Amino acid sequence: MQNLRNIPKIDKFIQSKEFENLNGSLILKLSKTVINQKRERILSGNDTLIDEKELVQQVLKRYYETVSCGTKPLINATGVIVHTNLGRSPIDKEIFNRAKELVCGYSNLEYNLLTALRGERYEEINRLFKILFDIEDVLVVNNNAAAVFLILNTFAKEKEVVVSRGELVEIGGSFRIPEVMRESGAILREVGTTNKTNIGDYENAINEKSSILMKVHKSNFTIEGFSQSVEFKDIHSLAQKNGLIDYFDLGSGHIGNLPYNLSHNEPEIEKILKEKPSLISFSGDKLFGSVQAGIIFGKKELIAKLKKNQLLRMLRVDKVTLALLEESVKAYIMEDYDKITTKRLLHTETKELRARAENMASKIGDNVCEVIDTFTYVGGGTMPNKKIPSIALKFSLSPTFLERAFRECLVIGRVENEAFLLDFRSIDKDEDEKLLEIIRRVLRCFE
Repeated sequence: MQNLRNIPKIDKFIQSKEFENLNGSLILKLSKTVINQKRERILSGNDTLIDEKELVQQVLKRYYETVSCGTKPLINATGVIVHTNLGRSPIDKEIFNRAKELVCGYSNLEYNLLTALRGERYEEINRLFKILFDIEDVLVVNNNAAAVFLILNTFAKEKEVVVSRGELVEIGGSFRIPEVMRESGAILREVGTTNKTNIGDYENAINEKSSILMKVHKSNFTIEGFSQSVEFKDIHSLAQKNGLIDYFDLGSGHIGNLPYNLSHNEPEIEKILKEKPSLISFSGDKLFGSVQAGIIFGKKELIAKLKKNQLLRMLRVDKVTLALLEESVKAYIMEDYDKITTKRLLHTETKELRARAENMASKIGDNVCEVIDTFTYVGGGTMPNKKIPSIALKFSLSPTFLERAFRECLVIGRVENEAFLLDFRSIDKDEDEKLLEIIRRVLRCFE
């Protein structure tokens, strides 16, 4: 065990000059781990050499990995605007800076400035949404799955919820509507077939246990060919006729027209609200272009019951989410759509994308890349199979190497037809200068 005696003592080891000006507590913790692992390898006969300089380097490597790990800012050059894996909708810097004033100090989150008494957490967002839309009341929870769960648990626990078989969707992360319904305590009543459901199917399913007639937007898949689904207005009328709750899970939902003939593929919030639905819900960070949240609009008496559900305490949003959402709604109210990054990226014309790409290509050199027309998708589980036009830089060098090299520089592109592309549809123009610098850095590896 001569080698064990040569293992450096912790107290002396951490005094190495390489550790100067570093956090002592973290260095001590990592040093113990590295030295103990070395001791175990020696005892198991898998190691015999002790190099103190090597141990120091191991500790330093782990130190910098620790302080630099976590979520990192990326340039999204995939072309997919609402990219689930990359954080969905980005927040405009001005929107963030406005919200920062509220979250970096104290606020009247639940304090009434007029009465000096406890206030309502959702009072301000309620006021803003009522200016933007003709609604009775609103509630915000941490995502749309939570909104679905809360609604079903509140109004359909041990009662039946009637849903078309063709709308029993699975959303990201293997969250399935039937499982969400079961966990909420609701009883699923499937009607129709996978490809075809009519209003008579809903009507025939209604019985004394029925509570909700639910429509789920098929946001992440399409059914082509011989198919039929029921419009929400017909479900709404049938529910009202039978004294039931009608509920539309919009999934994404959007405001105003969408470019490239996309509007008919996603329900427009304002049009659905004209039907005076009992309840609707949608995601805040998809086509709405704000922060992650489940936004619920509905009848005042129904929202009041949702607020009384004890589960809301676990599902409610914090001051950061509310502040960002409030500023996004203000931007919509003021018709300042450029402050909604998702909307801005989606509506950018291809001629502008081409001008930016050509400008960048001229600074790189046409011997390694070319500007091409391409197609991409909105993403985030919205409008599947609906292509939108875009412009990309196509590189002539090894796509496998480039994908990895750009990823290591925190730029995520895509490989298509055995070529590496940087798609400008999802690149904000404020990122162009930074991207150009990274491209030059990566290409220097080929010189």
